[in-house]
Amino acid sequence: MPAGRPTRLPPVTLETLWRWRVALMAGGVGLLAAIVRFVSLGFPTTLVFDEVFYARGAWSLIALGHEGEWGGENQDFANGDDSQLSTEGDYVVHPLTGKLLIGVGMRIFGPTPFGWRFVGAVLGVATVIMVAFIARHLLRSTLWGAVAGTLLAVEGEHIVLSRSALLDGYMTFFVVAGLGLLVLDRARTRRRLLAAADAARTQEGLSPGDTLPGMGPATGLRWWRLAAIVAFALSATVKWSGLWFAAAFLILSVIWDWADRREAGVERWFLGGLVRAVPAAAATVVITVGVYLASWIPWFRSDESYGRHWAENHPGEGITWLPEGLRSLVHYHEQMLEFHRNLDSPHNYESNPWLWPLQYRPTAFHFEDVPDADCGAERCVSAIHALGHPFIWWFGVAVLVYALWRIVRHRDLTALTVSVGVLAAWVPWLPFAHRTIFTFYTVAMAPFVVLLVTWGLKRIAQPDRLGGEWSTAGAVFAGLYVGAVLIAAGFFLPIWTGMPIPFEYWQLHMWLPSWV
Repeated sequence: MPAGRPTRLPPVTLETLWRWRVALMAGGVGLLAAIVRFVSLGFPTTLVFDEVFYARGAWSLIALGHEGEWGGENQDFANGDDSQLSTEGDYVVHPLTGKLLIGVGMRIFGPTPFGWRFVGAVLGVATVIMVAFIARHLLRSTLWGAVAGTLLAVEGEHIVLSRSALLDGYMTFFVVAGLGLLVLDRARTRRRLLAAADAARTQEGLSPGDTLPGMGPATGLRWWRLAAIVAFALSATVKWSGLWFAAAFLILSVIWDWADRREAGVERWFLGGLVRAVPAAAATVVITVGVYLASWIPWFRSDESYGRHWAENHPGEGITWLPEGLRSLVHYHEQMLEFHRNLDSPHNYESNPWLWPLQYRPTAFHFEDVPDADCGAERCVSAIHALGHPFIWWFGVAVLVYALWRIVRHRDLTALTVSVGVLAAWVPWLPFAHRTIFTFYTVAMAPFVVLLVTWGLKRIAQPDRLGGEWSTAGAVFAGLYVGAVLIAAGFFLPIWTGMPIPFEYWQLHMWLPSWV
């Protein structure tokens, strides 16, 4: 090239964009998710809803190494005053991992609203990107992966919990990571199984379509599944309800194994999958217990932790054959379990889990008049409602009914896959309808509602009767639906982020009397 001649970059063409479509998908949905989760993240400057427990508990872990009791007013801490923190161990009823992660943000940015919400926003964006990749794999389409990522990026429950220092968003991240790792495990194991089955047929002189005798070939150590077990274990170290997802998705992975062995033509596919599930089940127990105990290391290390020396002060009580530290931890967990069983205090925003998919009674995290704001009205308010995007959730109910029909009538494995997460986040709570529980728990359901809705949209836009080709009417419906979701998200964004708005504009968002 002659000296001084500028280097010409190749022109950007549709072919170039097509080659980079996966990166564009991840970057696009990640950027959208980051904008709605990080803009004005430090507002409101007060502790929002249960941040009073978890943000202060996280700072206590950073400052003391254990959770100490707090005195004074909640706003004192929000104003940067932690002088009311005592070294006396505080009785808390959730494990430590979520609060330790909240503390990471405060370690970086200090005990500020931005600091205690930072890590939750980061993990919220990561969850959106993971859901996009999971949908891309399950639906075999980068476009539908982008749709799924976009829907979760603008989903209300997920936005609110990503912008708040509450535990449920952290648990959701680990649960989605667990599913993503299981998806990777299945892809790798399925390739190995099909290749090994073909090689076994060749070795035994069988034709490609012949049934392979026995339980089928082994597929080696499944590192991705072990990693998934660790992720699910970590979800339980944030909130115990992560165990429900662990059970549901690990059973799903066994069902995948059965389907893949049957597809590979293995004669005893059911027994083969079941036998290989036994070591996985044993590994699940060992890994989960190990990870869970490791998450309590700060509690073990601090003499001032609540209940740390219960065993020493109560000789001969509890499970006496355990070491004193573990015996104290077991007793503490008995107290925590008793608390959750008896949690039945009336609350303005408690909700019946039977109505959660309809987002019938959302949780108001924050509401205050902001007279100094310039919102163009006589009365300005700041409100944060943990309310799922109504267009996503209400359509999701219809798609769930259809998916359950597909599972029963057609044994549709994809329908089962996109339904399991919704059911795992919802069904275990139904027996506890009498308890004080809240709709914001459904943030753990939101990524799977999005996967379910995206699957439903694909079946409308690319129906089986067309062999995967596009239906004009279906594609128009899917496009209009996504457009309506984005427009409605812009409408609801102020009450998901707490931006000051006219009181009358807030009233326009209260579509149902139960939302007020």
